[in-house]
Amino acid sequence: MIIVFLGPPGAGKGTQCKMLVDRYNMLHISSGDILRRHRKEGTELGQKAQSYMDAGDLVPDDLIVAMMIEEMKKIGQGGGFILDGFPRTIGQARELDAALEKEGKSVDVALCLEVDDSKLEERITGRRSCSVCGKAYHIQFNPPRQKNQCDNGCGPLVQRPDDTEDVVRNRIKTYHDQTAPLVAYYQNKGNLQSINGDVGIEQVRESLFEVLDKIVPAR
Repeated sequence: MIIVFLGPPGAGKGTQCKMLVDRYNMLHISSGDILRRHRKEGTELGQKAQSYMDAGDLVPDDLIVAMMIEEMKKIGQGGGFILDGFPRTIGQARELDAALEKEGKSVDVALCLEVDDSKLEERITGRRSCSVCGKAYHIQFNPPRQKNQCDNGCGPLVQRPDDTEDVVRNRIKTYHDQTAPLVAYYQNKGNLQSINGDVGIEQVRESLFEVLDKIVPAR
């Protein structure tokens, strides 16, 4: 089972992926997490990608496609993949299809979370995390007990460089310009399922379960 998870930045894909992984025994492969890991480790890919990420732009197709396909091969398939943040362009989608076809596989379903732009900006710019333990917060929806301090006593919280207001607006614009056309791409293939992401986390989760339970059994 190979699932592509689409949606603008801040739509809640990461949160929902964790729930889907537990229910369906699949692997969550996040392009953003992998890119940040490469950047932190100072790899050649991380160095090349950093300037694009800090500006809120998409990393070039050749870099991201090579990285994601290599990651998929490296970790094995198990019960299947949920691809989060990849593909992000039509070019990447075609490269993915070509790579999967060589293995006799294809994307089974493309899930798309739909959220209004104004809510996206509020969600993203309010995100904070602990640089020590990694615990995530939101200044409005999930604030720490003490302002700007990790509940685990690690110290002050930080904001990701690509979560600032100007960068977020560019990320949303980039999504509409380059990633949103993927909705039509998968719709034409007949495997797109759109989900309302403007509602609560639990409601989104139930909508996703309703779609996927018809395709893959819970484990």
